[in-house]
Amino acid sequence: MNHHSDIIVIGAGPAGLAFACQFKNSDLRITVLEKAPLESIAHPAYDGREIALTHKSKEILQNLGVWQRFNPKEIYKLHEAKVYNGDFNYALHFKLPKDLKALSSIDRLGNLISNHNIRQALYDEVKELPNVTIITDTTVKSVQTSAQQAFVTLDNGDTYTSDLLVGADSRMSFVRRQLGIGADMNDFGRIVMVFRVSHPLSNEATAQECFLYGRTLALLPLHDNLTNCVITIDNTQADSLLSLSDEELAAEVQRMMSDKLGKITLAGTVHHYPLMGVHAKTFVSTRAALIGDSAVGMHPVTAHGFNLGLLSTETLSNLILNAHQKGDDIGSSSLLRRYNHTHQLHTRPLYHGTNAMVSLFTDDKKPMKMVRDVALRVSNHLPPLKRWIAGQLTGK
Repeated sequence: MNHHSDIIVIGAGPAGLAFACQFKNSDLRITVLEKAPLESIAHPAYDGREIALTHKSKEILQNLGVWQRFNPKEIYKLHEAKVYNGDFNYALHFKLPKDLKALSSIDRLGNLISNHNIRQALYDEVKELPNVTIITDTTVKSVQTSAQQAFVTLDNGDTYTSDLLVGADSRMSFVRRQLGIGADMNDFGRIVMVFRVSHPLSNEATAQECFLYGRTLALLPLHDNLTNCVITIDNTQADSLLSLSDEELAAEVQRMMSDKLGKITLAGTVHHYPLMGVHAKTFVSTRAALIGDSAVGMHPVTAHGFNLGLLSTETLSNLILNAHQKGDDIGSSSLLRRYNHTHQLHTRPLYHGTNAMVSLFTDDKKPMKMVRDVALRVSNHLPPLKRWIAGQLTGK
Protein backbone atom coordinates (compact mmCIF):
# COMPACT_ATOMS: atom_id res chain seq x y z
CA MET A 1 0.00 0.00 0.00
CA ASN A 2 1.32 3.44 -0.94
CA HIS A 3 0.78 6.59 1.14
CA HIS A 4 1.68 10.13 0.13
CA SER A 5 2.19 13.22 2.27
CA ASP A 6 3.99 16.52 1.84
CA ILE A 7 6.68 15.72 4.40
CA ILE A 8 7.80 12.44 5.98
CA VAL A 9 9.60 12.68 9.32
CA ILE A 10 11.46 9.60 10.51
CA GLY A 11 11.74 9.69 14.30
CA ALA A 12 9.24 10.85 16.94
CA GLY A 13 11.77 12.04 19.47
CA PRO A 14 11.83 15.66 20.66
CA ALA A 15 13.26 17.01 17.38
CA GLY A 16 10.84 15.08 15.17
CA LEU A 17 7.81 16.09 17.22
CA ALA A 18 8.94 19.72 17.50
CA PHE A 19 9.42 19.86 13.73
CA ALA A 20 5.94 18.43 13.09
CA CYS A 21 4.52 20.95 15.56
CA GLN A 22 5.99 23.82 13.52
CA PHE A 23 3.28 23.14 10.92
CA LYS A 24 0.33 23.45 13.29
CA ASN A 25 -1.19 26.35 11.35
CA SER A 26 -0.37 24.96 7.91
CA ASP A 27 -2.22 22.77 5.42
CA LEU A 28 0.95 20.77 4.72
CA ARG A 29 0.45 17.09 5.55
CA ILE A 30 3.08 15.56 7.81
CA THR A 31 3.63 11.83 8.45
CA VAL A 32 5.86 10.86 11.37
CA LEU A 33 7.25 7.31 11.37
CA GLU A 34 8.54 5.88 14.66
CA LYS A 35 9.82 2.40 15.49
CA ALA A 36 9.04 2.61 19.22
CA PRO A 37 5.60 1.62 20.54
CA LEU A 38 2.95 4.29 20.99
CA GLU A 39 2.99 3.93 24.77
CA SER A 40 6.63 5.06 25.02
CA ILE A 41 5.88 8.13 22.88
CA ALA A 42 2.55 9.03 24.47
CA HIS A 43 3.78 8.44 28.03
CA PRO A 44 7.58 8.82 28.05
CA ALA A 45 9.33 7.46 31.12
CA TYR A 46 11.67 9.47 33.33
CA ASP A 47 15.20 8.94 32.02
CA GLY A 48 17.30 11.00 34.44
CA ARG A 49 18.09 13.77 31.97
CA GLU A 50 17.41 17.42 32.79
CA ILE A 51 17.54 19.72 29.77
CA ALA A 52 18.96 23.24 30.07
CA LEU A 53 16.85 25.45 27.82
CA THR A 54 17.99 28.82 26.55
CA HIS A 55 15.59 31.76 26.33
CA LYS A 56 15.56 31.28 22.55
CA SER A 57 14.37 27.70 23.04
CA LYS A 58 11.72 28.92 25.46
CA GLU A 59 10.45 31.33 22.82
CA ILE A 60 10.27 28.56 20.21
CA LEU A 61 8.37 26.28 22.57
CA GLN A 62 6.02 29.10 23.55
CA ASN A 63 5.26 29.80 19.89
CA LEU A 64 4.45 26.12 19.43
CA GLY A 65 2.11 26.11 22.43
CA VAL A 66 4.33 23.54 24.14
CA TRP A 67 5.79 25.68 26.93
CA GLN A 68 2.30 26.39 28.22
CA ARG A 69 1.81 22.66 28.84
CA PHE A 70 4.65 22.42 31.38
CA ASN A 71 3.76 22.27 35.05
CA PRO A 72 5.21 25.55 36.43
CA LYS A 73 6.45 23.62 39.47
CA GLU A 74 8.63 21.50 37.17
CA ILE A 75 10.33 24.42 35.45
CA TYR A 76 13.54 24.92 37.40
CA LYS A 77 15.36 28.27 37.40
CA LEU A 78 19.01 28.36 36.40
CA HIS A 79 20.23 31.56 38.03
CA GLU A 80 24.03 31.33 37.79
CA ALA A 81 26.76 28.94 36.61
CA LYS A 82 30.23 28.10 37.87
CA VAL A 83 33.10 26.13 36.36
CA TYR A 84 35.82 24.53 38.48
CA ASN A 85 39.12 22.84 37.68
CA GLY A 86 40.23 19.92 39.84
CA ASP A 87 38.48 21.00 43.04
CA PHE A 88 35.92 23.50 44.35
CA ASN A 89 38.40 26.13 45.51
CA TYR A 90 38.14 28.55 42.57
CA ALA A 91 35.40 29.09 40.00
CA LEU A 92 34.86 30.81 36.69
CA HIS A 93 31.56 32.49 37.57
CA PHE A 94 28.74 33.39 35.18
CA LYS A 95 25.81 35.59 36.12
CA LEU A 96 22.98 37.05 34.08
CA PRO A 97 24.52 39.84 31.93
CA LYS A 98 23.60 43.30 33.19
CA ASP A 99 22.40 44.43 29.77
CA LEU A 100 19.88 41.57 29.57
CA LYS A 101 18.68 42.24 33.09
CA ALA A 102 18.23 45.95 32.37
CA LEU A 103 16.66 45.75 28.92
CA SER A 104 14.36 42.74 29.31
CA SER A 105 12.26 40.82 31.78
CA ILE A 106 14.78 37.98 31.82
CA ASP A 107 15.68 37.08 35.40
CA ARG A 108 17.80 33.95 34.91
CA LEU A 109 20.41 32.36 32.67
CA GLY A 110 17.96 29.69 31.55
CA ASN A 111 15.56 26.98 32.65
CA LEU A 112 15.89 23.29 33.43
CA ILE A 113 13.09 20.90 32.46
CA SER A 114 13.12 17.10 32.61
CA ASN A 115 13.51 15.43 29.24
CA HIS A 116 10.44 13.23 29.69
CA ASN A 117 8.28 16.30 30.44
CA ILE A 118 9.47 17.98 27.24
CA ARG A 119 8.67 14.88 25.21
CA GLN A 120 5.27 14.56 26.88
CA ALA A 121 4.33 18.17 26.15
CA LEU A 122 5.47 17.90 22.54
CA TYR A 123 3.44 14.74 21.95
CA ASP A 124 0.36 16.18 23.64
CA GLU A 125 0.54 19.19 21.32
CA VAL A 126 1.25 17.26 18.12
CA LYS A 127 -1.38 14.55 18.63
CA GLU A 128 -4.11 17.20 18.34
CA LEU A 129 -2.95 18.51 14.97
CA PRO A 130 -5.23 17.37 12.13
CA ASN A 131 -2.49 17.59 9.50
CA VAL A 132 -0.02 15.37 11.39
CA THR A 133 -0.18 11.56 11.42
CA ILE A 134 2.07 9.62 13.81
CA ILE A 135 2.66 5.97 12.96
CA THR A 136 4.42 3.95 15.67
CA ASP A 137 5.60 0.34 16.00
CA THR A 138 7.01 0.49 12.50
CA THR A 139 10.48 -0.15 11.13
CA VAL A 140 11.86 1.66 8.10
CA LYS A 141 13.50 -0.82 5.75
CA SER A 142 14.87 1.55 3.14
CA VAL A 143 15.02 5.22 2.17
CA GLN A 144 15.52 6.60 -1.33
CA THR A 145 15.15 9.99 -2.96
CA SER A 146 14.92 11.24 -6.51
CA ALA A 147 14.65 14.64 -8.13
CA GLN A 148 10.85 14.36 -7.89
CA GLN A 149 10.14 12.78 -4.47
CA ALA A 150 11.32 10.74 -1.50
CA PHE A 151 10.48 7.06 -1.01
CA VAL A 152 10.31 5.18 2.28
CA THR A 153 9.67 1.44 2.48
CA LEU A 154 8.63 -0.22 5.74
CA ASP A 155 9.42 -3.78 6.76
CA ASN A 156 5.75 -4.71 6.25
CA GLY A 157 6.00 -3.71 2.59
CA ASP A 158 4.09 -0.43 2.85
CA THR A 159 5.60 2.49 0.96
CA TYR A 160 5.42 6.19 1.73
CA THR A 161 6.24 9.03 -0.64
CA SER A 162 6.65 12.74 -0.02
CA ASP A 163 8.03 15.96 -1.42
CA LEU A 164 10.55 16.11 1.42
CA LEU A 165 12.08 13.57 3.79
CA VAL A 166 13.34 14.66 7.22
CA GLY A 167 15.63 12.46 9.31
CA ALA A 168 15.16 12.89 13.05
CA ASP A 169 16.01 9.40 14.25
CA SER A 170 19.23 9.47 16.36
CA ARG A 171 22.94 10.20 16.52
CA MET A 172 23.49 6.82 14.83
CA SER A 173 20.95 7.87 12.22
CA PHE A 174 19.71 5.16 9.85
CA VAL A 175 18.38 7.88 7.56
CA ARG A 176 21.77 9.60 7.40
CA ARG A 177 23.47 6.35 6.39
CA GLN A 178 20.77 5.51 3.82
CA LEU A 179 21.26 8.91 2.22
CA GLY A 180 25.02 8.36 2.02
CA ILE A 181 25.81 11.30 4.28
CA GLY A 182 29.04 10.96 6.23
CA ALA A 183 29.63 12.33 9.71
CA ASP A 184 32.43 13.38 12.02
CA MET A 185 32.04 11.01 14.97
CA ASN A 186 33.76 11.18 18.33
CA ASP A 187 33.47 8.25 20.70
CA PHE A 188 34.72 9.81 23.92
CA GLY A 189 35.23 6.40 25.52
CA ARG A 190 33.12 7.53 28.46
CA ILE A 191 29.68 7.08 29.91
CA VAL A 192 27.34 9.61 31.49
CA MET A 193 25.58 8.74 34.75
CA VAL A 194 22.55 10.85 35.67
CA PHE A 195 20.47 10.85 38.85
CA ARG A 196 18.87 13.18 41.37
CA VAL A 197 20.09 13.80 44.90
CA SER A 198 18.59 15.64 47.85
CA HIS A 199 20.65 17.67 50.34
CA PRO A 200 20.10 20.00 53.31
CA LEU A 201 21.99 23.04 51.95
CA SER A 202 20.64 25.18 49.11
CA ASN A 203 22.12 24.83 45.62
CA GLU A 204 21.25 28.54 45.13
CA ALA A 205 19.89 27.81 41.64
CA THR A 206 23.49 27.61 40.45
CA ALA A 207 24.76 25.08 37.93
CA GLN A 208 28.24 23.80 38.73
CA GLU A 209 30.62 22.03 36.36
CA CYS A 210 33.70 20.57 38.01
CA PHE A 211 36.40 18.99 35.90
CA LEU A 212 37.74 16.69 38.58
CA TYR A 213 40.81 14.67 37.74
CA GLY A 214 39.67 11.42 36.12
CA ARG A 215 35.98 12.35 35.96
CA THR A 216 33.63 15.28 35.47
CA LEU A 217 30.82 16.22 37.84
CA ALA A 218 27.99 18.53 36.79
CA LEU A 219 25.39 19.71 39.31
CA LEU A 220 22.13 21.01 37.85
CA PRO A 221 19.89 22.82 40.35
CA LEU A 222 16.23 21.85 40.57
CA HIS A 223 14.56 22.81 43.83
CA ASP A 224 16.75 24.42 46.52
CA ASN A 225 17.41 21.03 48.06
CA LEU A 226 17.19 18.87 44.96
CA THR A 227 19.95 18.60 42.36
CA ASN A 228 20.52 16.53 39.24
CA CYS A 229 24.00 14.97 39.18
CA VAL A 230 25.76 14.24 35.89
CA ILE A 231 28.94 12.20 36.22
CA THR A 232 31.09 11.63 33.15
CA ILE A 233 33.56 8.81 33.66
CA ASP A 234 35.96 6.71 31.60
CA ASN A 235 34.53 3.39 30.42
CA THR A 236 37.27 1.52 32.27
CA GLN A 237 36.04 2.95 35.58
CA ALA A 238 32.33 2.82 34.88
CA ASP A 239 31.57 -0.61 36.35
CA SER A 240 33.06 0.31 39.71
CA LEU A 241 30.74 3.32 39.99
CA LEU A 242 27.66 1.64 38.51
CA SER A 243 27.98 -1.28 40.94
CA LEU A 244 27.72 0.93 44.03
CA SER A 245 24.63 0.77 46.23
CA ASP A 246 22.47 3.88 46.57
CA GLU A 247 24.09 4.69 49.90
CA GLU A 248 27.61 4.14 48.55
CA LEU A 249 26.93 6.27 45.45
CA ALA A 250 25.49 9.07 47.58
CA ALA A 251 28.59 9.00 49.78
CA GLU A 252 30.85 9.07 46.72
CA VAL A 253 29.01 12.08 45.29
CA GLN A 254 29.21 13.86 48.63
CA ARG A 255 32.96 13.26 48.63
CA MET A 256 33.30 14.43 45.01
CA MET A 257 31.54 17.72 45.77
CA SER A 258 33.55 18.30 48.95
CA ASP A 259 30.44 18.37 51.17
CA LYS A 260 29.30 21.62 49.51
CA LEU A 261 25.64 20.69 49.88
CA GLY A 262 25.82 18.66 53.09
CA LYS A 263 24.75 15.03 53.42
CA ILE A 264 23.71 13.59 50.06
CA THR A 265 20.81 11.18 49.59
CA LEU A 266 19.78 9.61 46.29
CA ALA A 267 16.35 10.87 45.25
CA GLY A 268 15.50 8.61 42.33
CA THR A 269 16.75 6.06 39.84
CA VAL A 270 20.21 6.01 38.26
CA HIS A 271 20.56 6.05 34.47
CA HIS A 272 23.61 5.86 32.25
CA TYR A 273 24.36 6.47 28.56
CA PRO A 274 27.38 6.10 26.25
CA LEU A 275 29.01 9.40 25.32
CA MET A 276 29.21 9.94 21.58
CA GLY A 277 29.50 13.16 19.60
CA VAL A 278 28.49 13.42 15.96
CA HIS A 279 28.27 16.13 13.31
CA ALA A 280 27.00 15.32 9.81
CA LYS A 281 29.23 16.56 7.02
CA THR A 282 26.12 17.99 5.39
CA PHE A 283 22.57 18.29 6.68
CA VAL A 284 20.90 17.80 3.31
CA SER A 285 20.65 15.53 0.31
CA THR A 286 18.28 15.35 -2.65
CA ARG A 287 14.81 16.08 -1.19
CA ALA A 288 16.04 15.24 2.30
CA ALA A 289 17.26 17.05 5.41
CA LEU A 290 18.59 16.11 8.85
CA ILE A 291 17.50 17.73 12.11
CA GLY A 292 18.17 17.20 15.81
CA ASP A 293 20.69 14.54 16.81
CA SER A 294 20.66 13.09 13.29
CA ALA A 295 22.41 16.29 12.25
CA VAL A 296 24.40 17.12 15.41
CA GLY A 297 24.87 15.24 18.66
CA MET A 298 26.77 17.34 21.19
CA HIS A 299 28.85 16.53 24.25
CA PRO A 300 26.58 17.53 27.17
CA VAL A 301 29.15 19.73 28.92
CA THR A 302 27.92 22.93 27.25
CA ALA A 303 24.22 21.93 27.31
CA HIS A 304 23.75 22.95 23.67
CA GLY A 305 22.42 19.69 22.24
CA PHE A 306 18.66 20.07 22.63
CA ASN A 307 18.78 23.81 21.95
CA LEU A 308 20.56 23.28 18.63
CA GLY A 309 18.13 20.52 17.73
CA LEU A 310 15.17 22.78 18.45
CA LEU A 311 16.79 25.56 16.44
CA SER A 312 17.16 23.18 13.47
CA THR A 313 13.41 22.55 13.47
CA GLU A 314 12.66 26.27 13.42
CA THR A 315 15.24 27.07 10.75
CA LEU A 316 14.08 24.36 8.35
CA SER A 317 10.36 24.80 8.95
CA ASN A 318 10.51 28.57 8.37
CA LEU A 319 12.12 28.00 4.98
CA ILE A 320 9.50 25.39 4.09
CA LEU A 321 6.56 27.52 5.21
CA ASN A 322 7.83 30.55 3.29
CA ALA A 323 8.27 28.45 0.14
CA HIS A 324 4.84 26.89 0.52
CA GLN A 325 3.21 30.29 0.96
CA LYS A 326 4.78 31.42 -2.32
CA GLY A 327 3.77 28.22 -4.10
CA ASP A 328 7.39 27.10 -4.44
CA ASP A 329 8.81 23.58 -4.13
CA ILE A 330 9.29 22.75 -0.42
CA GLY A 331 11.98 20.21 -1.25
CA SER A 332 13.99 22.24 -3.73
CA SER A 333 17.77 22.05 -3.72
CA SER A 334 18.04 25.82 -3.23
CA LEU A 335 15.88 25.70 -0.09
CA LEU A 336 17.87 22.81 1.33
CA ARG A 337 21.16 24.53 0.58
CA ARG A 338 19.99 27.58 2.56
CA TYR A 339 19.05 25.37 5.50
CA ASN A 340 22.40 23.58 5.41
CA HIS A 341 24.37 26.82 5.24
CA THR A 342 22.42 28.47 8.07
CA HIS A 343 22.45 25.54 10.46
CA GLN A 344 26.10 24.68 9.76
CA LEU A 345 26.98 28.21 10.87
CA HIS A 346 25.06 27.62 14.10
CA THR A 347 26.51 24.21 14.88
CA ARG A 348 29.98 23.63 13.50
CA PRO A 349 31.87 26.21 15.62
CA LEU A 350 30.05 25.04 18.77
CA TYR A 351 30.60 21.36 18.03
CA HIS A 352 34.33 21.63 17.42
CA GLY A 353 34.78 24.28 20.12
CA THR A 354 33.05 22.06 22.68
CA ASN A 355 35.14 19.04 21.72
CA ALA A 356 38.33 21.12 22.02
CA MET A 357 37.27 22.35 25.45
CA VAL A 358 36.49 18.80 26.57
CA SER A 359 39.92 17.64 25.36
CA LEU A 360 41.58 20.45 27.30
CA PHE A 361 39.66 19.93 30.53
CA THR A 362 39.91 16.13 30.59
CA ASP A 363 43.66 15.94 29.94
CA ASP A 364 45.10 15.30 33.41
CA LYS A 365 48.75 15.78 32.54
CA LYS A 366 50.33 18.29 34.93
CA PRO A 367 51.05 20.99 32.29
CA MET A 368 47.42 20.87 31.11
CA LYS A 369 46.13 21.17 34.66
CA MET A 370 48.12 24.36 34.98
CA VAL A 371 46.85 25.67 31.62
CA ARG A 372 43.26 25.03 32.70
CA ASP A 373 43.74 26.82 35.99
CA VAL A 374 45.25 29.84 34.24
CA ALA A 375 42.45 29.80 31.63
CA LEU A 376 39.76 29.97 34.32
CA ARG A 377 41.45 32.78 36.22
CA VAL A 378 42.18 34.86 33.13
CA SER A 379 38.64 34.34 31.77
CA ASN A 380 37.16 35.64 35.01
CA HIS A 381 38.79 39.00 34.23
CA LEU A 382 37.70 39.24 30.59
CA PRO A 383 34.15 40.70 30.63
CA PRO A 384 33.64 40.47 26.82
CA LEU A 385 34.49 36.75 26.86
CA LYS A 386 32.24 36.12 29.85
CA ARG A 387 29.41 38.06 28.15
CA TRP A 388 29.82 35.96 24.99
CA ILE A 389 29.71 32.70 26.96
CA ALA A 390 26.73 33.94 28.97
CA GLY A 391 25.08 34.76 25.64
CA GLN A 392 25.56 31.17 24.56
CA LEU A 393 23.98 29.99 27.82
CA THR A 394 20.99 32.29 27.56
CA GLY A 395 20.56 32.19 23.81
CA LYS A 396 20.57 36.00 23.83
